[in-house]
Amino acid sequence: MNQEPERSDPHVPYFFLSYAHTPPRASDGPDPDMWVRRLYQDLCEHVLMLTDLPEGESAGFMDRAMRVGEDWSARLSTALATCRVFVPLYSPRYFVSDHCGREWRAFALRQTQNRTTQDSAPPAIVPALWTPVPAERLPSPAKSLQHDHERFGPHYASGGLYSLMKLRRYRAEYEHAVLMLARSIVTTAHDNPVPRGEPLDLADLPNAFGPPPVLRRVRIVVAAPSSDALPPGRSARCYGPSPVDWNPYRESDTDTDAGRPLADFAAEQVRGLDYLTTVEPLEEAVGGLLAEAHPSAPTVMLLDRWAVADPEQRELLTRVDAAAQPWVVVIVPWDHADPDNGSSGAELQAALEKTLPRTLQRGRSVSRAATGGVPSLSAFADILPTVIQWAAAQFLRYVSPVYPPAGPHVPRPRLRGPAPEQGSAQETPDDPRG
Repeated sequence: MNQEPERSDPHVPYFFLSYAHTPPRASDGPDPDMWVRRLYQDLCEHVLMLTDLPEGESAGFMDRAMRVGEDWSARLSTALATCRVFVPLYSPRYFVSDHCGREWRAFALRQTQNRTTQDSAPPAIVPALWTPVPAERLPSPAKSLQHDHERFGPHYASGGLYSLMKLRRYRAEYEHAVLMLARSIVTTAHDNPVPRGEPLDLADLPNAFGPPPVLRRVRIVVAAPSSDALPPGRSARCYGPSPVDWNPYRESDTDTDAGRPLADFAAEQVRGLDYLTTVEPLEEAVGGLLAEAHPSAPTVMLLDRWAVADPEQRELLTRVDAAAQPWVVVIVPWDHADPDNGSSGAELQAALEKTLPRTLQRGRSVSRAATGGVPSLSAFADILPTVIQWAAAQFLRYVSPVYPPAGPHVPRPRLRGPAPEQGSAQETPDDPRG
């Protein structure tokens, strides 16, 4: 099948750049993927020059280019269903990313479903080498692609685009490699057009690379009222039938879908960091947050200050605080534009301090902004990765078992004193430390 998809939608990307996110070091630090973003911008510029794309039509797509508040999963799925070419950015991190494996699967399914039995065209996938990946670490979908990195230049083939970008003496070779990559994208789009597909939910797709070597999970717990159990003085504007429907920024964030809960946005951000996640209200999750229960994953609790006005939720939070699990971290969103919050903020914060003293003190060591009242969705998005990484590190430190390497048992060596002189009948006793 060689019918090219319609190009009337200016938001349809020419290529989709699939890459593994690098975890940030701090919420206020530089973007760890700034070099990927620069590569993306250079590719877009070349593709625009090499094609007759109309003004306003998207040359490419990468998820960091979206504004905070957009429906991230819907935009990403639509881009995968409409782009002409899929560009995976090879790196060791890429092939252990569950999310990248699902992106690859979505595009591959689209081409397979639109292919006739006589159609033997190669996939519209153009790999780009970010950092070297040993051949034995490539999964079968990548091994099956016919792609010669050497034709982009010897230093590109040996070090990848990241090395060319970081070393000034390779600047000309970087420009050559990116131009060659853009030409390959345009040629592939022309020679192997892929019809539009239906947007797929990535959460329902298997990883094209197989199960990830390390299964990473994060629990999202929501401590908030539901619309039918609100405390006095609180309107129902930001709530729904379940606590997980809470949307604290509805009053001020015009970019946020009016019916979109904060927990949904947080779950998408977590998946973007290559964690599997679940979303639960506090009432259902509390068993796993207590010391006597075996924890299953690090936990980020999204806490509405209004929850402490409910005696039942306050009692549950008190029990969580007494358990003092270090891998439970709290984020407290607080929209100052919400008219209900102005007069009640100080009183609710004081009640929160009495209810969760240990948890809040621990949270301040990670991010004071997270516990002091996060004022906007964009600030929440900046804080969340740091909180997740810290909670995950604490979980690994305190919970995850450490197993000895497989193999035969090797006796522990015993330390002895100096060997006795030849002919001496006296032996040196074993060192008691052995």
